[in-house]
Amino acid sequence: MKEKLLELLKKADGYISGEEIGDILGVSRAAVWKGINALRKDGYVIEAATNKGYMLKEENDVISASWLEKNIETKYLAKKVLFFESTDSTNEECKKIAASCDEGVLVIADEQTGGKGRLGRSWKSPKGSGVWMSMVLKPDISPWAVSSVTLVAGLAVCMAIRELGLNASIKWPNDVYIDGRKTCGILTEMSAQMEKVDYVIVGIGINVNTEYFPEELENTACSLYTEAGAKFERNAVISAVWKHFERLYDSFKQGGFSSVKAEYEENCINIGKRVRVISSEGYEALAVGVNDNGELLVEKDNGESAAVFSGEVSIRNV
Repeated sequence: MKEKLLELLKKADGYISGEEIGDILGVSRAAVWKGINALRKDGYVIEAATNKGYMLKEENDVISASWLEKNIETKYLAKKVLFFESTDSTNEECKKIAASCDEGVLVIADEQTGGKGRLGRSWKSPKGSGVWMSMVLKPDISPWAVSSVTLVAGLAVCMAIRELGLNASIKWPNDVYIDGRKTCGILTEMSAQMEKVDYVIVGIGINVNTEYFPEELENTACSLYTEAGAKFERNAVISAVWKHFERLYDSFKQGGFSSVKAEYEENCINIGKRVRVISSEGYEALAVGVNDNGELLVEKDNGESAAVFSGEVSIRNV
């Protein structure tokens, strides 16, 4: 009832009366009123006017777990969605349930108070403006292969943003950029034994409708809104990400990273550019591709080739 009512309000051109809603849905006006109140409790702003009816305000952008469970175009991922108004970290919420839940449970928060990125860095996750989400995965792979899941997730986000009309690219290994500024970060964590993965948690943070960034981030961070000049519906962003992820993840499980490597290289902003590898022995080199393990392949100025696994890479002239 609630989902049908929401779709009807979205399609209405202006106000629609309670009587008309009741006739279309085959319910009483009292039931319509209860449905309207239920949507308001979920966070939707619905205007009511005497002799006019109800109108869904345009600024609504509410993440709906029930909508996502029914509408994400996946076969088995994100069929169970848990939503939090606020939490310290969606990755941490996943850890609480990972041992006992099925693969594909998706945890989303409207706000994270303790979000984190790679190397323990903090990730700003303000309320109502972005997509902060994590998923529990249980792939039958060796622990050493889990790092490639992070690259698969980065490619999925990149393809989802491209589907939404923006020219996204990947900075190896898993950051997603639009026109040289970062819009998405991904953090993958796992629990494993010697040769067996218990579970993998993929955490994804996307700046969707953020309008302003702190001065120190103005030149390095962006959102879908700042790049497109228009707001995006976060449910649609979430749906697009997991649709692409399931396709890539299925290929990865069957054929390893090599099965998605060509698509990854095609969208990787590093390939063909000079990079600086930050490690105990920092050096500059030309990035020429990635190997079947997801490592960045570089050619040093002295002609030596190397595969970069854990070093950070900074891009020159991008």
